[in-house]
Amino acid sequence: MPFTVLTAEFVSENNTFKKGLTELHDFEVDTLLEGDAAIAARREANTELAGFVDVAEKEGWRVIHTISAAASPSSPVSRVAYDQIAAVITDAVAANKDRINGILLSLHGAQVTEFCEDGEGELLARIRAITGPDMLIGVTLDLHANVTRAMVRDAQMWVSFKTYPHIDMRACGVQLAKMMGEAMAERTHPVTLRRDVPMMDEVNSGRSDEGPMVPLYEEARLQEEEPGILSVSLNAGFSDADIKEMGPTVLVTYDKGEAGAEARAGEIADAHARAIWDARNSVANVFLGIDEAAAQAAAFDTAKGPLVIADYSDNPGSGAYGDATNLLAAMLKAGLKDAVFAPMIDAEAAAELHRHKVGAVVTLAVGGKNDPAFGGGPLTLTGTIMHLSNGNFRGDGPMLGGLDRTYGTTAVFKVDGIEILIVTEREQMLDRQQLYAFGIDPTKRKTLALKSMQHFRAAFEPIAGKVIVCDSGALSTPQMSRRPYRNVRRPIWPLDPDTTF
Repeated sequence: MPFTVLTAEFVSENNTFKKGLTELHDFEVDTLLEGDAAIAARREANTELAGFVDVAEKEGWRVIHTISAAASPSSPVSRVAYDQIAAVITDAVAANKDRINGILLSLHGAQVTEFCEDGEGELLARIRAITGPDMLIGVTLDLHANVTRAMVRDAQMWVSFKTYPHIDMRACGVQLAKMMGEAMAERTHPVTLRRDVPMMDEVNSGRSDEGPMVPLYEEARLQEEEPGILSVSLNAGFSDADIKEMGPTVLVTYDKGEAGAEARAGEIADAHARAIWDARNSVANVFLGIDEAAAQAAAFDTAKGPLVIADYSDNPGSGAYGDATNLLAAMLKAGLKDAVFAPMIDAEAAAELHRHKVGAVVTLAVGGKNDPAFGGGPLTLTGTIMHLSNGNFRGDGPMLGGLDRTYGTTAVFKVDGIEILIVTEREQMLDRQQLYAFGIDPTKRKTLALKSMQHFRAAFEPIAGKVIVCDSGALSTPQMSRRPYRNVRRPIWPLDPDTTF
């Protein structure tokens, strides 16, 4: 008889310092699809689900897909939204537990809800309560995961991304599904061990293009070829989630039936954890202030491409509001021309601009409406409406290729020499179609100020003359001491400089 696997995607990354809650609507804006509809929408894209199905089709497995639910990083998930999505998964597990051989889950690893710190651990506990101790459960994670003891307790197999920008989602799905196949056939007996590091996150947030993690990821790939070592996952942590078990972790999934595998897994985990700790002062980014970033843009020679400014601390992808104005104000003060600022997440301003027509000159307040203490308050600007749209686009870059997204009600508002992409729904910059779809050709602009920490590099670094990184003082500032941490375990580096490992 062919194997039957149950699959699900439940992905959210939650910033506990952000006001409000992530509701069901926020999942509907990004992805909230069940069964065959979810597979149809995500099968040919760079998703973990696509990787699961790649292997299932090749091996002749039956797939019961429950739900694909994803929301852009934001505030903690409401109990109503969490329970409704989790129930789709757990109800399917209960209905099918006697005919499934394994469960494959695509999770994030930094989900926080309004009622618990560990959304993934809670989901796995609910599933395990239904299946009993022997059901095979495998999980893919974003590398920006805060992996808790509860999570590892209730799933045997783990595979985290090894790229940031994340471009290996489908490959990770394939890797996990292959591991599941071996375990279902009883050729392996997977177990996972965990090591944690007393840091808030890896010093470069897990960058895979530069910095100390690059050789560690390569070493992990090689170690996965060793006898009995099934996967090696290096998780950078997510310091925007103020939870007890915040921080970098190393997971090694090994075959407990292979002689010597457990000892070797411990050696691998200990070495990687130590390497992450030892590299805690090896910062790859140089964080510029807003005035210095604007001054560099004003003087930049664009012969080899535009200057890209990463508005690092207002990254919607880490749960920041995406409406900080400090960098935009500095760019306007510097008199930049042929410049782009994207996105400015301001539903009120977008709606106001849609009350006018393209070409109209309008004065209105832009940005800074959520928490002016982080990144600056509203700017009263006069400009021209260049483009109006429903905000829909289809990504074609390394990360979003083939996936449909929407910014909701969207406008391009040109103020002096700067085109400001004003949007309603949350999304960081990670695909050029986020500009092309709204009439902006990024290759023909001199300055691109993009709200993103690192993901923008996959699509925009190839066209950039240079990339610089700006700390505009917004919610995801690298100056962690500005945030009112209450729940994270102490001591922890860098809040407590004398922390030892």
